[in-house]
Amino acid sequence: MARTDIARRVYNHTWKLDPILRSLLDTDFYKLLMLQMIWGMYPNVDATFTLISRTTSVRLADEIDEGELREQLDHARTLRFTKKEMIWLGGNTFYGRKQIFEPEFLAWLEDFRLPDYELAKRDGQYELSFPGPWMYTTLWEIPALAIINELRSRAAMRSFGQFALDVLYARAKAKMWAKTERLKALPGIRISDFGTRRRHSFLWQRWCVEALKEGIGEAFTGTSNVLLAMDNDLEALGTNAHELPMVFAALANSVEELRQAPYKVLQDWQRYYGGNLLIVLPDTFGTSAFLRDAPDWIADWTGFRPDSAPPIEGGEKILAWWREKGKDPKQKLLIFSDGLEVETIEETYKHFRGKVRMSFGWGTNLTNDFEGCAPTETNSLDAISLVCKVSEANGRPAVKLSDNPAKSTGDEKEIKRYLRIFGEKGRVEQLVKV
Repeated sequence: MARTDIARRVYNHTWKLDPILRSLLDTDFYKLLMLQMIWGMYPNVDATFTLISRTTSVRLADEIDEGELREQLDHARTLRFTKKEMIWLGGNTFYGRKQIFEPEFLAWLEDFRLPDYELAKRDGQYELSFPGPWMYTTLWEIPALAIINELRSRAAMRSFGQFALDVLYARAKAKMWAKTERLKALPGIRISDFGTRRRHSFLWQRWCVEALKEGIGEAFTGTSNVLLAMDNDLEALGTNAHELPMVFAALANSVEELRQAPYKVLQDWQRYYGGNLLIVLPDTFGTSAFLRDAPDWIADWTGFRPDSAPPIEGGEKILAWWREKGKDPKQKLLIFSDGLEVETIEETYKHFRGKVRMSFGWGTNLTNDFEGCAPTETNSLDAISLVCKVSEANGRPAVKLSDNPAKSTGDEKEIKRYLRIFGEKGRVEQLVKV
């Protein structure tokens, strides 16, 4: 496959050549898996997703033109799944399973269209939300984040000449390749690309994925990006995300239902999926609270994805829980995915090697690490912490507590109510960079 000259492509950019969203498959695989369950079991639930910038020092509405943002969002709403994409989804093997997507679901998906959005400006920030039926709004999360992050990158590079762009991408490529060389030195390491949501651009994510495929060989296990998996003959990876327990909790009609919401999610998930898809995401309302109240059957699941606690501390907590349940951690899997950088991957790998099976989902610091690469001084190419979370379900406020209070989302009163129910044990505030 011929390599794209990214610097020249950016310099010669036209709307027709490079719309930010090229396909509805340009999303994370877990969104399609969750969507099938939502479509099958919760078609009458409404859920609003809302853009949240944790990097409040960056005034997004000053950096990104509102007209360009609306143009890209409107373009995304014109996309449909193509015949080729539908054939691939229906006929491909995922996690060792043929036809993981039901024919009735795929038939519905053929006519899928992203719903409308609401956009306004306030105090230098964009207020962007996606209200409507959950089985439609859920697919806005990843494209919305990818669009905003790439528009920010494009704005930062608008004043760069062709040679400045050459220097920028040459430095970024060298920086990324140096990381690849370090990862290659770790025997048995398993790395996947989780970088769609906060990538520098689609073309850059594609370059990173292709470079990892060549650079670390079989240690590169695949990508969460469905389009890149299809185009590069890679495994599409991902299971479930925080939105499921957030919505289930918002719909709870009692304290006990709220406390049981994280486990109800897993029961429903197990009805749809099994095998390697049985991965627990424990930190929506705090990992300590999750493990404290978790029923014994969860210990039979394949593994956990600790997502907001420090990886070694969070991983050891889960290993101790497995041992209490009479399980051998060496037979289990930990997937680390929170703000990973090479140093963190190396440290975590060395700590857990021989104790448990491990995999690393490498995100923003794979697909959007341009710090120090620009030929002129700027921080507009530095990645920021931008998320798009469920803010309400059926008109009720949705909450995420997290192991890191800095990553909490939701109404302040509701957060306090959730803390009274789930407790604050194990929650430690840390700086959120990406």
